[in-house]
Amino acid sequence: MNNRYKILIIEDEANIRKFVTALLEANDYKVLQADSVDSGIMMFTSYLPDLIILDLGLPDLDGTEFLKTIRKDSLVPVMVLSARTSEQDKVDALDMGANDYVTKPFGSAELLARIRSILRVNRRSAETGRLPGGKFETGELVIDYDSRKVFLDGAEIKFTQTEFNIMAYLSEHFGKVLTYSAIIRDIWGFSDSGSIKKLQVNMANIRKKLNLKPGDNKYISNELGVGYRMHDDNKKGM
Repeated sequence: MNNRYKILIIEDEANIRKFVTALLEANDYKVLQADSVDSGIMMFTSYLPDLIILDLGLPDLDGTEFLKTIRKDSLVPVMVLSARTSEQDKVDALDMGANDYVTKPFGSAELLARIRSILRVNRRSAETGRLPGGKFETGELVIDYDSRKVFLDGAEIKFTQTEFNIMAYLSEHFGKVLTYSAIIRDIWGFSDSGSIKKLQVNMANIRKKLNLKPGDNKYISNELGVGYRMHDDNKKGM
């Protein structure tokens, strides 16, 4: 392996920073380190990493301030690695532009798998693009943006306009966890007391039409209490 992706770790706990650095370097990633928001921004602007692993509880500012700053003009993927486990913390970070959220303590295999997934998706997006005006493909699933049609194993699946809009939105952000509120804002343009239920009903219909049984995370996974993610057909929510 010789990927030599540059990964910036912004983490003030030295033991965690050293552990993650050793793990990544052992897997042939080039690692940059910072221990605060200010030093993280300096490293980011100086070296333009391919991925950022961001802690939230930093000594100078909250890690979300780093997210707000770089999202003004950069789409570099960010994985939050935090001891904060509440659903609201996850939702807030994802709504601010994080691509994924991993809680501490974490397993080495899971962390590496999520890093590979983010980098693979980001590379694929940069190389091919998936915005309306073309086709999105993963496994046997094809979304034709121009004709507004969805195919599975070559057969067309009849989706309502809203169902297609949800599928298109998820595919345009392939691999990223999209919060319920983000999906609702994009699809309906507003939020009310029944919005989440409305989204859940549409997602249940989509899953049924894709022949997905309860608990089957093929193509689309539900991050409970947070949102939905579209992913590779052979990845279980990863």
